[in-house]
Amino acid sequence: MNYIKRDMEKAFLKVSSSFKVVLITGPRQVGKTTMLENLMRGTDRKYISLDDMEARAFARNDPKSFIEAYPPPVFIDEVQYAPDLFSYIKIKVDTRKQNGDYWLSGSQIFKLMRGVNESLAGRVGLLDLFPLSQNEIYNKKECSPLTTEFEHLKNRATGIPDATPFDIYARILGGGMPQLIADGNSGRETFYESYVRTYLERDVRDLSGDIDVLKFYRFMVAVAARVSQLVNYKSIADDAEIDQVTAKNWLNILETLGIIFYLHPYSNNTLKRTIKSPKLYFYDSGLAVFLARWSTVDVLMNGAQNGAILENYAISEIAKGYYNSGYPPHIYYYRDKDGKEIDLLWEENGTLYPLEIKKTVNPASQLANAFSVLEKSDKILGNGGIVCMRNDFAPLDGRNSIIPVRCL
Repeated sequence: MNYIKRDMEKAFLKVSSSFKVVLITGPRQVGKTTMLENLMRGTDRKYISLDDMEARAFARNDPKSFIEAYPPPVFIDEVQYAPDLFSYIKIKVDTRKQNGDYWLSGSQIFKLMRGVNESLAGRVGLLDLFPLSQNEIYNKKECSPLTTEFEHLKNRATGIPDATPFDIYARILGGGMPQLIADGNSGRETFYESYVRTYLERDVRDLSGDIDVLKFYRFMVAVAARVSQLVNYKSIADDAEIDQVTAKNWLNILETLGIIFYLHPYSNNTLKRTIKSPKLYFYDSGLAVFLARWSTVDVLMNGAQNGAILENYAISEIAKGYYNSGYPPHIYYYRDKDGKEIDLLWEENGTLYPLEIKKTVNPASQLANAFSVLEKSDKILGNGGIVCMRNDFAPLDGRNSIIPVRCL
């Protein structure tokens, strides 16, 4: 399989030059190991995977001897299986004082991985890698987080291929798993069926012990049918025939494994009537589409959920742009009790930047009217945008722009 250059490479090497330990986390099969193996080519860095049961047993039963047996510089893969290693890595790096000594990877999101921050605080640089972005697959431009500044958007839209609405929904259906992309999306159904089974039989059991496989599969289907919606534990639980406590616990598992993420509502002291529930999204649109049983581009593009799945795709692409640049995204949505809603916004230097996401090719300027609710905030309202199916970037009005989905 040909290597697909990852946007995160630059950010990873920068972090490695600044921290003694780098931990990169994210879902299985998104290319963490492949990227790091590519970056360590031509160096004397050694590789050891805790997917190997003998190596895992060694690391768990005698972590001190394991660290001595594999001296730095070293890449330890799937480190979540032996969390006791972190304390001994701390001792080693405090003695050697060499940046980039340890490269670690794990198939659980670091903020939810127990013991990392406690043992390696101040010594570890943390990064998350997710499925391929459309920039990595199609555009191949220098990666940068999305902003709503006119010049940034104009440059972002230059030199990348056009994409019709059909093309965009084909990208959504195909997802971003490297193996599938390298194979031209052949065997998509088989790939995702095997991928789900891997989680049921390995990672989910590791986190939760015994679990009803059929119920968990129904649960994942119920979650996928609710992308871009407010989290409703009762409706998910009812569909999966489980109780609400179990639904919450299983959602935590999907978040820990990097399958789903949440947008939390934006609020501050002057915006007090906001909804409190988060909204739910999948990092890989292909997995969400597979679970929701949309099998063709036409069905996906013309179905009742086409707006929700487009929103999921757009927001996950924006999030990946931040992660791949080395910055965790601080993005939110807005919805208040009066029904006013903004799909996405972020705050930077006391300024709010809002976005709406629409399937239309010709967005009307009225779509930006909802942004005015933010004028009640004690923050400055900055430039906004309408993310849509139009191919060319253009100003919408004096403050807002039309942002093609293909440019995310």
